[in-house]
Amino acid sequence: MSEDWALFLDVDGTIIEIAATPCAVRVSPDLPPLLERLRERFGGALALISGRSIAGLDALFHPYRFAAAGIHGIERRDARGRMHFTGLTPEDLEPARSELGRFVARHPGLLLEDKGRSLAVHFRQAPQLEPRVREAIQAVLPRLPGPIHVQPGHYVLEIKSGAASKRTAIESFMQEPPYAGRLPVFIGDDVTDFDGFELVESLAGHAIFVGPEPQQGRGWLPDPAAVREWLKGLLA
Repeated sequence: MSEDWALFLDVDGTIIEIAATPCAVRVSPDLPPLLERLRERFGGALALISGRSIAGLDALFHPYRFAAAGIHGIERRDARGRMHFTGLTPEDLEPARSELGRFVARHPGLLLEDKGRSLAVHFRQAPQLEPRVREAIQAVLPRLPGPIHVQPGHYVLEIKSGAASKRTAIESFMQEPPYAGRLPVFIGDDVTDFDGFELVESLAGHAIFVGPEPQQGRGWLPDPAAVREWLKGLLA
């Protein structure tokens, strides 16, 4: 381990286990203070890089408030606590919000997650409906101001601005103290993390994939429990 790392962590599927619905996840009591000790260990150069909103992250890791990128980079809180927003407003998404709400209500097993600046339709409990979900999302896109990106994930499709991503979020962090000049290390588990992996690799940093099978050329940990143990090891 290097003393000059900047540590970036995805959340769901990386440091906590994925649950049937976003609100059903469980955070072990020792995880928030572990993250706080890691933040101190790296001179403040730690940030959460998540698809969740920053408000949702704060609720998960209460009472701690970490530097974070929420909604895949659409919102960002820097190390000084300042907020930055990119792309769609909640008002921009109102046409899609109404139509997708009606669509989900007609199909048991689907869940519409409204993050304010993005809309995610989860189909984990009804995977056979994925084609219908794709059709419904494509139908509302023409009513939204661009650029629009449909972000795939684990049994979820999300409408968000195309103006930001986890890559752009990490890039912004790396231009600011205390991250600037450090070696970026990003741990993630999903296709939403791959552009962030590519960025840290372009900066000679380390990308660590979390999943049942390793990816060629990248670090690997099999599951969130292994990630948490690895993070504890950084404090040894």
